[in-house]
Amino acid sequence: MEKNRKPFIIGITGGSGAGKTTLVRMLRAYFSDEELCVISQDDYYLPREAQKSDNQGVKNFDRPKSIDQKAFIKDIKKLLKGETVERLEYTFNNKDAKPKKLIFKPAPVIIVEGLFVFHVKKIRNQLDLKVFMQAKENLKVIRRITRDQTERNYPLDDVLYRYQNHVLPTYEKYILPYIHDADIVINNNHNMTMGVETLKSVIRDKVRLAKS
Repeated sequence: MEKNRKPFIIGITGGSGAGKTTLVRMLRAYFSDEELCVISQDDYYLPREAQKSDNQGVKNFDRPKSIDQKAFIKDIKKLLKGETVERLEYTFNNKDAKPKKLIFKPAPVIIVEGLFVFHVKKIRNQLDLKVFMQAKENLKVIRRITRDQTERNYPLDDVLYRYQNHVLPTYEKYILPYIHDADIVINNNHNMTMGVETLKSVIRDKVRLAKS
């Protein structure tokens, strides 16, 4: 990659359960670390003790302020300057999960993924392409239940409470309003093959341009 050529930044957002993580995983499998870097807000949550509790005493991890936005922005800027970023994986308070050391290497294409990457102006202004993932509400709930019970060891009652009182209000206030700012909207109700192929084509072109 030419030193003076700015990486192409793709922002991916959407509600919880819309398929952001699946989309990113599919793209990662297709491109090498030298071609594509993915950095996610999920690894920048503040510690549990720093999270605000709602009126029932339940910690709310679904607010823009639940994430260390300053650190996230700082690391994006490092990648843009060609610097490597290291960070410990956030394990969502799952005591059975051992955090991995994550290494983000600069690449000609960088994906910035998370709930609030459109909402935070300093991140939004860096994006060259904005992608919004969406799905039917019932599907998002089912996916959230499956993920939180399997990966994060959350009980069902807790998952449903958080979805109704934290996840959905946050989606309606901080995420959905930005759908009209998106360059690409991917509907993930059944599959997202066309969306994946479109993004693959964009990334291939930008990687090819960086190598020329």
